[in-house]
Amino acid sequence: MLVADLFNDTDTCRLAERTTILPGSLHDGIDGTEIVPCLRKLVGEDRPEALVYGSGFERRPELADQLASAFPVAGNRADAISRVKDPLSLASLCGEIGIPHPKIRFEPPKDRRGWLTKVPGGAGGSHVRPATSFGPSPSRRYFQRYVPGMGLSALFLAERGRARIVGYSRQWPSPSAASPFRYGGAVRLPRFPREKGEKISRWLNGLVARTGLVGLCSADFIDGPEGTFLLEINPRPGATLDIFDDDDKPLLTQHLRSVRGESVEVPVFRGAVASAIAYASRPIPRFPSLDWPPLTADHQRPGSELDAGDPVCTVLAQARSAAAAERAVKARISELTPHWEEYAG
Repeated sequence: MLVADLFNDTDTCRLAERTTILPGSLHDGIDGTEIVPCLRKLVGEDRPEALVYGSGFERRPELADQLASAFPVAGNRADAISRVKDPLSLASLCGEIGIPHPKIRFEPPKDRRGWLTKVPGGAGGSHVRPATSFGPSPSRRYFQRYVPGMGLSALFLAERGRARIVGYSRQWPSPSAASPFRYGGAVRLPRFPREKGEKISRWLNGLVARTGLVGLCSADFIDGPEGTFLLEINPRPGATLDIFDDDDKPLLTQHLRSVRGESVEVPVFRGAVASAIAYASRPIPRFPSLDWPPLTADHQRPGSELDAGDPVCTVLAQARSAAAAERAVKARISELTPHWEEYAG
C-alpha cells in the first residue's frame, strides 16, 4: 500500500510500504499543479491496482479527472462530484426527488440571524460559520438556512445505480472559537428506525440514479423537530470508515467492487463503535514523542509544529450502546489530552 496525504501520521508511515506528503495545506487544500508529479514519484516503477482518494477533492472536482488521466482511479469523476457538491445542483436534485434540504442563497439575507455560511466543497465542518460573523459579502461562500437537530450520517455503497446502506452514525461537533461546527466524532448506531431508514434509502437511490455515483459515499443529515434534512453528500470514503469497517468484508474491497460494477456485500454489525478527533487547543511548537495506547490512530509526528485547532490523533471506543461508546471515546480524549497540552506554547 502506498499512501500520500497532508500529514504522514506515524502509524500511517509504519503500515504503508511507502508514503509521501502531498503538496498543499489543510487550510488551502491540495496543490493541483504538483499532485500528479508527486504521486508519480511515489509510485516509481510500481503499477498500482487502483488509486483511492479521500477528502480534499470536493473544492476542485477537476483534480479527480486529472488523477484519472495518470492512474487507475477507483472513485467518482469530476462530473459526479460536481453534481452533488455544487450547492445549486444538490438543491435542484433534492427538489426533483423530494428530499428536504435547507434553503440556500448566494446573496446575503436582509436578516442574517438563523443563517449559516459555507464554502462550496468544504469538509469537516470547520468552514461552517454563523452568517452574522461576516461582513457585507463573504467571499467564496454561500448562505444556508440553519436547521436545529442532531447530526446524522448514512454510509452507503453506490452500486450499479442504487444505494446499499452500510449503516448509520450519530455525529457531534467539537466547537472552537473560530469553528463552532467543527467535526468532533461519530458513533455507529446499532439500531435505526425502520421507517426512517426506508425513507433515507429511497432518497439516496434517487440521488445515485441521477448522478452516477459509485463506491463508498456518505450522506450527512440534520434530524430534528422540523424533520430530517439532507445537508450534503460526500462522494468518497470518509471519516466514519473506521467505525464501520469489517475484517470479514473489508469496506475498501467493497468500494473497489462497486467502482468496477460488481456486486457488493454489506457487513452485519453488533454493538457500537465511536471515533473522535482530538484537537490541539493551543499552539504546540514541537510535538512530543508519545507512547500511543491502543484504539488510537492518525498519530501526530514527533517534532511537528501544530497550530491551535490542528488535529492530534483519532481515538476509538467500543461499547454495547451508542451512548456508552460516545461517552467512552470522549473520556479517552480527556485522559490523553494532558500528554501533549503540557508542551503547548
